[in-house]
Amino acid sequence: MPHPLVTVVIPTLNGGESLARCVACLQEQNFKDFEIVIVDNSGSAVAAALRGNAAVRVIENNENVGFGAAVNQAAEKSQAVYIATLNDDAYPHPDWLAALAAACRDDPSVGMCASRIRLANDPRRLDSAGLAIYPDGTTKQRGHRAPVGDYEHREDVLLPSGCAALFRRAMLGQVGGFDADYFLYGEESDLGLRARHAGWRCVYAPGAVVDHDYSKSAGRASRLKAYYVERNRLFTVIKDFPVLLWPLVPYYSLWRYAHHAAAALTGRGLASEFEQGGESAWRLAGIVVSAHWGAFKALPQLLRKRRAIRRRTTLGALAFCKLMRRYSISAAEITSQ
Repeated sequence: MPHPLVTVVIPTLNGGESLARCVACLQEQNFKDFEIVIVDNSGSAVAAALRGNAAVRVIENNENVGFGAAVNQAAEKSQAVYIATLNDDAYPHPDWLAALAAACRDDPSVGMCASRIRLANDPRRLDSAGLAIYPDGTTKQRGHRAPVGDYEHREDVLLPSGCAALFRRAMLGQVGGFDADYFLYGEESDLGLRARHAGWRCVYAPGAVVDHDYSKSAGRASRLKAYYVERNRLFTVIKDFPVLLWPLVPYYSLWRYAHHAAAALTGRGLASEFEQGGESAWRLAGIVVSAHWGAFKALPQLLRKRRAIRRRTTLGALAFCKLMRRYSISAAEITSQ
């Protein structure tokens, strides 16, 4: 039998109704040339009920190997031209895959494609239309909570959100796939910047609509998320940023922390949500310190990976800085999300 054009990979920890709904939405796609691979990271076979579905293949892990490693597992077994990633709490509309595949087919320089991801509890507003970046390596959803109609046009963006994205398998092979050491959060930012270094583009396809239960799995403000988001943005700086930008990173981080602190004092933002969950500001500060220590311990491996990226880059330091300026997000915008 011929290989499908697209392999859709759904990593899952919780399975359940969300996963079943996600798969049901995929089976309603108008585009038919694809396969579904669920990577079960639960260690307890939460996706076992879907094994009897002829349209679904299940890979079971004995433990949670993380989002990136799960996608890599499926991609290594795939012969498809494209690999799509989909969260198990994301529900694609019928034209989702058709719109993504068309956007990549139109231009061989496009290695990544971002979806128009809406908030499931308020589909008039966006979760993301790709990702934007702050100068300390923090990435955030482009257009988060903006009216859906504000992002109607196809255009180049910096990176896709891994929640619902399409990647050219040749690009994944060239840049080495997801970095499994990220485990959770930020792995698509690193992958996207490595792809940018290798000369690939990312396109936003507004016709590829997905509804997402935002942060349903790990929560919007949790210790787990705070640690990995902070540690992994440092991983990304060390691996992917030009050295000339490194001295500026602490300044921008302090400015972002100040915005979070100011927002928390007025009951706004993620820092406020963290405190409302029963955690103290000191606990959050401790997580930041722990994340920096985690990045420091990983420094030898990160520098080895950095050297490999630099060997194949087509993107000079000034060109990287221009990308950062073009697709930047402010500390105030991060705080408001």
